[in-house]
Amino acid sequence: MLKQNLQFKLSQKLSPQQIQLMKLIQLPTQAFEQRLKQELEENPALESGKDEVENSSDEYDDLYDNDTGNETIEAEDINIDEYLSDDEVPDYRTQTNNYSADDDEKSIPYASGTSFHQYLMGQLNTVYLEDKDWAIAEFLIGSVDESGYIRRPITDIRDDLAFTQNIYAEEDDIIKVLKLVQELDPPGVAARSLAESLIIQLSRKEQTPEIELAILILKKSFDQFTKKHYKKLLQKHNINEEELKGAISEIEKLNPKPGGSYAGNTKVIEHIVPDFSIKISEGKLELKLNGRNAPELHVSRQYNNMLEGYKNSKTKSKSQKDTVFFIKQKLDAAKWFIDAIKQRQQTLYVTMSAIIEYQKEYFLTGDERKLRPMILKDIADTIGMDVSTVSRVANSKYVDTPYGTKLIKEYFSESMKNEQGEDVSTKEIKKILETVIGEEEKRKPLTDDKLATILKEKGYPIARRTVAKYREQLNIPVARLRKQI
Repeated sequence: MLKQNLQFKLSQKLSPQQIQLMKLIQLPTQAFEQRLKQELEENPALESGKDEVENSSDEYDDLYDNDTGNETIEAEDINIDEYLSDDEVPDYRTQTNNYSADDDEKSIPYASGTSFHQYLMGQLNTVYLEDKDWAIAEFLIGSVDESGYIRRPITDIRDDLAFTQNIYAEEDDIIKVLKLVQELDPPGVAARSLAESLIIQLSRKEQTPEIELAILILKKSFDQFTKKHYKKLLQKHNINEEELKGAISEIEKLNPKPGGSYAGNTKVIEHIVPDFSIKISEGKLELKLNGRNAPELHVSRQYNNMLEGYKNSKTKSKSQKDTVFFIKQKLDAAKWFIDAIKQRQQTLYVTMSAIIEYQKEYFLTGDERKLRPMILKDIADTIGMDVSTVSRVANSKYVDTPYGTKLIKEYFSESMKNEQGEDVSTKEIKKILETVIGEEEKRKPLTDDKLATILKEKGYPIARRTVAKYREQLNIPVARLRKQI
């Protein structure tokens, strides 16, 4: 027998408007401008700039009087007054010192030009080659990656030439053409390995004893060189420390990524627009929100005229009613978007203000050792918002400070206790670790065990594996690879 019963269940779901607001909050300034442009294009009821339309608040009181037919549209369903009245000036149009002046925005020129491969092909066009060799050379240039290397085996290139270009060549023939391609600029391009690239670069220089020794080391002892086994190099090549130091000095002048040296290699240009700016005035911190986050928006004047025409019309057809419903939909969307922008501004400003207050000592001094341990929940509790909201602000926004432009999330860090039982930021420990390594004796770099001992002496008792983790996060190699002679 089928049993039916009623069950009540409470659940929380975000409305589409709330989801869109969260997406708006997450957008940095440049992406927000694109979103604003999109909304202006899609919603004809929304316009940018100052609204010069003058309307009285009671002009539309009888907008739907004498409506014919059984269907009645109530004026309060549309709330035209709320949209078109200019008695109330929205907060987003109020200019205060919370927003930076538009005059501060500078246009950034972007570079353009030929690609890296076009640059290489341009040089190849000046070299006389047989048709087959020219086709092989063109294929080899197409195999060069953005770092300037050919990382595919010659056998694979030979097979590809046969299957895709219908060119049959022996490996020796391909290597012969490869040598010609490797004579192109920048020096070291089209090498198959780092060692080969460095040797090519050295071969293009005036030959001196130091350069000749450097080439020999790279050819015969590349593995020992990369691992900095200097004693083995001294014994193997029967040289003294000064000679080895001279050879290493020549190698260190070379470019490990020859493709990156090409000035026209501007595949990606990223320009960061700070969402906030912080200045210090008379010992006090001043926060400003980028003015591009506070656009002036209003309802279209054309929509005002359309509603005026509907009001004065003696007969109200179905198509006219459909038009009014369409207008209402667009007005609703326009009003929500304006409110969402205002909420976005308030959220950004309140969140950043709380971060500045929390890290006040750092922003006044610029000393990273003054950074307090701070997690997302600390700020969320302070401003009474959800952690996810703070995360959206921190992960995608930049702030211009007297100490450089930085991603806001960089100011967040975990904490640990020092010997006095005080909570200190992991960033403070990393800064001290970086300083200790920077001051070490390069002939005898400090091991992770020794670094852990030094940090403990300074009042930060952390384990060796934690030191190793922080060192890797700072992109600092192990002691053996930091060794110099």
